[in-house]
Amino acid sequence: MGRFNAVLNLLSVVVIIFAATMLVPLGLSLHLADGAEQAYDSAILATALAGGLSWVATRGRQRELQARDGFLLVTLAWTVLPAFGALPLLSYLPKLSFTEAYFEAMSGLTTTGATVLSGLDRLPPSINFWRCELQWLGGMGILVLVVAILPLLGVGGRQILKAETPGPMKDTKLTPRITETAKGLWGVYGLLTIACALAMRWAGMSWLDAVMHAFTTMSTGGFSPYDASFAHWNSPAIEAVTIVFMLIAGINFATHFQVLRKRSLKPYREDPEIGVFFAVIAVSIVGITLFLMAKGVYRDFWVALRYTAFNLVSVATSTGYANTDFGVWPLFAPLWMLFLVSFVSCSGSTGGGIKLVRAMLMFKQAFRELARIVHPRAYIPVKLGGHPIENNIIFAVLAFMLVYGGTISVMTMLLAATGLDFVTAFSAVVACINNLGPGLGQVGPASNFALLDDFQTWLCSAAMLLGRLELLTVLVLLTPAFWRK
Repeated sequence: MGRFNAVLNLLSVVVIIFAATMLVPLGLSLHLADGAEQAYDSAILATALAGGLSWVATRGRQRELQARDGFLLVTLAWTVLPAFGALPLLSYLPKLSFTEAYFEAMSGLTTTGATVLSGLDRLPPSINFWRCELQWLGGMGILVLVVAILPLLGVGGRQILKAETPGPMKDTKLTPRITETAKGLWGVYGLLTIACALAMRWAGMSWLDAVMHAFTTMSTGGFSPYDASFAHWNSPAIEAVTIVFMLIAGINFATHFQVLRKRSLKPYREDPEIGVFFAVIAVSIVGITLFLMAKGVYRDFWVALRYTAFNLVSVATSTGYANTDFGVWPLFAPLWMLFLVSFVSCSGSTGGGIKLVRAMLMFKQAFRELARIVHPRAYIPVKLGGHPIENNIIFAVLAFMLVYGGTISVMTMLLAATGLDFVTAFSAVVACINNLGPGLGQVGPASNFALLDDFQTWLCSAAMLLGRLELLTVLVLLTPAFWRK
C-alpha cells in the first residue's frame, strides 16, 4: 500500500502539471474570443482540484521509484490523463459521449491521430489547438518532461524515463544525469518544433496553422484542424516541408541530441538505423509511384510521385496526414504503407510501430539461424552498428514480437466478431496499435472512427495505449510476479 501511495503522489504532480498545460488554449480562446473559454475554466478547475486533493492525501509518501513503480506510474498516467484531457471536449461538445471524448484525448496523447470528430473546420481554434497540443505533449512523453521537474521535489525519475523511452536500448544514457537527459531531449524536440513551424509559415500556412501542424508533425500525431487534412491547401510546397520534418521526427531524437551537442553530423552516419530508414522509404516511394502509374491511378510521373511521397512518408512514420484518399488506391499500395508503419520509425523517435532496430535485429537473427544450419558449431554473433548484441536483448525482442503479433491477431478477431468487415477491423487495430490514425475500409482517410460502437471504441483506445507504451510496459502489470513483494 505504501508503494501505491508513493506512485499516486507522483501521479498527482503529473495531473497538476497537466492542468497547467490547459492554460495555453485558454489564453488563445480569450485572445481570439472564440467562445470556448468556459470549457477550459471548468476543465482546469476539475483537473487541478483532483490532482491537488490526491497530492494532499498522499503527501509525505515520496520516495525514489523502483523499476516496477515506474511501469505502474507510466501506465496509470497514460490511462488517467486522457480522462482529464477529454474535459474541454466534453464541455464544449455536449453531444459527445465520454467514450468518444476519451478516445479523442487518448488518440491525442498517444499521437495516434484517429478521430471521432467531423466538422473540424467549424470548431473554435482553441479546441483544435488543444487537440494538437495533446499530441505535442504526448510526442516525447509528458512524463519525460516531469522527470526534469521531480528532482525539485526530492524525487528522482530514472525508472520513469526507462519505462517511457521507446525501443529495446532503454539503458543507453545521453548525459550522466537523468534530469539532463530529459531536458536535452525536450530541448531538441522544442527547437525542431520551432523550426518546423517557421518552415510551414514560410511555405504558406497561417501562423496558427503552422504552430498546430508543427505540434502534430514533430509528434508524428497527424491531427489537423481541417477535415480535408493537407488537401485543404493543395500546396506542393507545404507538403514538401512537411515531408522533411516527418522524416526528421522518424529519426532517433537521441541522435539529433548528439548532433547538436557535438556540432557534427557524425552521429547520423554512425546510427545503424538511419541508412536503412531512408533506403526503405526511398525504395517504397519509387515502387508505389510506378505501381500507381501502371494501374492507371495517375498518368503523370511527378503527380504520382507527389501523392505517393507525401502519403507514404506520412503513414510510414505513423503521422497520419493525407492529401488524397489513398484508401481508394489499388489495395497493394495502402497495405504496403500499413506494413511500413509497423517497423520503419527509428527507436527513440516519436513514430509508432515496433521500431526499425527491432526489425533489423530480427532480420539478422533469422540469417544467423540459417547460417547455423550450415555451420552448427560456428560462433555467429548478431551485430548492430559493428557491435555484438547480447542474447538477452535478442530474446527480449523475440518476446516483444510474439506479443505484438498476438495482440494484433486477438484484437482484430474481437473487432471482426462485433460485425466489422475484416479490412476495417484489421486496419483499425494496426492503425491504433502503431499509433497511425487512419486505417482502411470504414476507418479510412476519407472517414473516421465515429462509426464504431462503444465496445469497439474502447478496444481501439486500449490498442492505442498498448502501442504507445510498447505493450510490455502495460502487460507486465497483469503478471502475478509484478505484484509480489
